Amino acid sequence: MTDAPLAQRTLVLVKPDGVRRGLAGEVLRRIEAKGYTLAAVELRHADEALLVEHYAEHAGKPFVGPLIAMMSSGPVLAIVAEGQRVVEGFRSLAGATDPTLAAPGTIRGDLARDWGRPVIENLVHGSDSPTSAEREIALWFPAL
Repeated sequence: MTDAPLAQRTLVLVKPDGVRRGLAGEVLRRIEAKGYTLAAVELRHADEALLVEHYAEHAGKPFVGPLIAMMSSGPVLAIVAEGQRVVEGFRSLAGATDPTLAAPGTIRGDLARDWGRPVIENLVHGSDSPTSAEREIALWFPAL
């Protein structure tokens, strides 16, 4: 018999398009319905300095400027979710990055739209690895 994997934490962001469309509650509902725990939730306006740090691995790429502009265009709901394999679990809940290709039943497949804008407004962000989750949580929730 093997031990169960340890619980993880991940950063989830409901992006300004999701907050603007009133979908933050639905994202929270899906996280909790999956059995994950909300360890921290905060509605905030992300400033450019935070977003530059958050997207540091993409520095210099052509989409970063428009992405930062979109992410600073309104409030973001920042969430720390906890649970077994929550990093990959939330990414599965979120669906493919491109809303047009995201499977029905996922957050993006059910709720996101490709509006033909320079940056796809795909409602949510989820950390892509436990290492990224630690780094991102430290940026958004330094007291945790």
